[in-house]
Amino acid sequence: MNIPFVDLNAQYHALKPEMDAAIQSVLERTAFILGPEVEAFEQAFADYIGAKHAIGVGSGTDALRLALEALDIGPGDEVITVANTYIATCEAISHVGATVRLVDVDPHTYNIDPTKIEAAITPRTKAIIPVHLYGQPADMAPIVAIARKHRLKVIEDAAQAHGARIADSQWRIADSDTSAIGHQPSAISYRPVGTFGDVACFSFYPSKNLGAYGDAGAVLTDDDEVAERVWLLHNHGQKVKYEHLVVGYCHRLDNLQAAVLNVKLSHLDE
Repeated sequence: MNIPFVDLNAQYHALKPEMDAAIQSVLERTAFILGPEVEAFEQAFADYIGAKHAIGVGSGTDALRLALEALDIGPGDEVITVANTYIATCEAISHVGATVRLVDVDPHTYNIDPTKIEAAITPRTKAIIPVHLYGQPADMAPIVAIARKHRLKVIEDAAQAHGARIADSQWRIADSDTSAIGHQPSAISYRPVGTFGDVACFSFYPSKNLGAYGDAGAVLTDDDEVAERVWLLHNHGQKVKYEHLVVGYCHRLDNLQAAVLNVKLSHLDE
């Protein structure tokens, strides 16, 4: 007997009454683009992770690209990431015109090996993208310490790690430090993945533990300017219709997908 790694049909039927009602509500109101479900999900997911801002986008790949652009990373820059990540991480770096610098994996965790990062840093390095692969958090304390030492940005690729947490005992940055996203170590026993870097990127691909019914993603940050930049970029460079402040993209989170995610988020811990 073959047991599927992910059974989306069984998942749907477990949530069918709630899911059908949420989707039907969107259809009845024809609220398809940037509707109230998107706003509700952005607030709920930001609260769940512990970030100030969450901007829903079209995919996890979109999230990575927009995060890089919002941090002014582009041609001539280098970005460090782990060698065994999914191609989307490297695609996003390449799409903004930056150069990928790969660092090997820790054979015990399958995440980026922090002891190998500094050897990959050059004068052109602008950021590190640690990937929390298979839901296993990367070792963020040394990664963030290295980034601060070299004045690099940290973009967490949390596409596979919704709800993962790191114990405070493993997080060795002083309580007085306020530069990372989210809660300080003394505030909680376990700190959610996505609250350690300057920006965090999530995917809601259907097979994720928080999955939509199509492509979807989100960018999380505590930085008001970065959040504003991501918002403009993901919506054709506009906050007011037909007033385009920058050249942006159509990378918005679909309102139907937000309705699906609102239902699933309430069941994620379970």
